[in-house]
Amino acid sequence: MKNLNNILVIRTDRIGDVVLTTPVIKTLRKAYPMARISVLVSPSTKDLVQGNPYLDEIILDDREGAHRGFLGFLRLICDIRRGRFDVAFVYHTKRRYNLASFLAGIPHRVGYKNKKFGFLLNHPIKDIRSLGEKHEAQFSMDVLKEVGIEASDFDFFIPTNKDAEHWANHWLVSEDLKGEDFIAIHASSSNPQVCWPAQRFAKLIDSLQKHYSFKIVLIGSPQTTELYGDILRLTSQKPLNLGGQTSLAQTASLLRRCRLLISNDSGPVHLAAALGVPVIAIFVRNQPGVNPERWRPFSDKGIYLYSPKVVEVQEVLDNVERIFRKDHQEFFHW
Repeated sequence: MKNLNNILVIRTDRIGDVVLTTPVIKTLRKAYPMARISVLVSPSTKDLVQGNPYLDEIILDDREGAHRGFLGFLRLICDIRRGRFDVAFVYHTKRRYNLASFLAGIPHRVGYKNKKFGFLLNHPIKDIRSLGEKHEAQFSMDVLKEVGIEASDFDFFIPTNKDAEHWANHWLVSEDLKGEDFIAIHASSSNPQVCWPAQRFAKLIDSLQKHYSFKIVLIGSPQTTELYGDILRLTSQKPLNLGGQTSLAQTASLLRRCRLLISNDSGPVHLAAALGVPVIAIFVRNQPGVNPERWRPFSDKGIYLYSPKVVEVQEVLDNVERIFRKDHQEFFHW
């Protein structure tokens, strides 16, 4: 596809989805260096694209504010129409975005063919993501084949926020910590079904603090309050709890400074992997489409653990030890 002057990438879903699409943005910039490239995201993930040098514009779909309800949806369509986009890459293939890109008059609409108004896409792609045969980052890059772009450079970009960096440095000083003096743990998820049991996280935290000099820091959204309260009650050595106390940009700044992230299958896994931080991701399911092959940390410093029953605490501890003993990290799978 030639002569694309205005490009829109629609990625309005969650943290991991947005992170795993950042190589697409850079690839589009290389292919169309003079084009204006915009991204449509939700307010909750704005920190992941604000300051990206390959973007010209960020459009927010504020479904709790300006774009709420039917009139808000019409405002969103008007916001998109003003961009005079030549093409929309609809990665979040929901009715809302297939319809919005159509009504906004975007001539080329690329996305996955589905039953959610997928017939409005004039460049539909067969959706095989549910098979989970490759990583989500690879699926995302494959969409560009529809416009003739073949690429394999998975160069993730997470912007640095000066205010968040200042906050993180101040927090380290306040806790008498230095960079890589702590292990971050994300024990939550937007989907409770993917969570490792709180009792095992508590046992893991006690074991880590017994065997290592690193501090343990809990990170996560405000929705972690009850869960982290349970974990704190179950631990004999209390970790530092930042659950619900940091913005996404601040979380990224913390991860830049931690020695290791241990997490459920969730967004921070992909954020840490993109930042080059060692990460252990714990999976509790392996069904097609939500399997480790599709959602593992996409990094040579990433490890994922899965067991048909449940991952044991000792398996996590063994891999923590391997990370600390090695100069480089590899993938391990049980």
